[in-house]
Amino acid sequence: MPYELGPTLLSAERIAARVAELGAAITADYRGKTLFLVCVLKGSTIFWADLCRRIELPTVTDFCAVHCYGDGTDPSGALLLSHDLSLPIAGQEVLIVEDIVDTGRTLHLLRSHLLTRHPASLRICALLDKVERREVPVPLDYVGFAIPNEFVVGYGLDFAQQYRNLPYVATLKAT
Repeated sequence: MPYELGPTLLSAERIAARVAELGAAITADYRGKTLFLVCVLKGSTIFWADLCRRIELPTVTDFCAVHCYGDGTDPSGALLLSHDLSLPIAGQEVLIVEDIVDTGRTLHLLRSHLLTRHPASLRICALLDKVERREVPVPLDYVGFAIPNEFVVGYGLDFAQQYRNLPYVATLKAT
């Protein structure tokens, strides 16, 4: 089934303003500490890059990847931690940076996995939250935007590895 871009949901300017607000809030909450940022690949990279430049603290970053989407618009049933952290997080102030929380299954898996490594704290910052799709509860400490239950692309989010480079978030519609 072919798809095309639908309406813009979040403009580049609106995203930039919210990322600045999130960076200020995170800076205030972790003042005097070094923050360990976990960027969830691939979709979070653009959000992570903009966010970490807005955090006025010493930071360390590592990357992980959890796959739950194929080339379709519905999450698959299987989750796979395909790339684990390369640095230890024991005793660290850890913030997971995620692009979108949909069913919650991906973050539940990742959070459970990271908690076994005994960080001093573990919080989550998500750019987008699809509250009405939640199947598994996950604690979100920082949220950019709550969005409706529509498939979205842009600002790092993709469909079949396309559209990540859009500077805004748009819906994707079947044609």
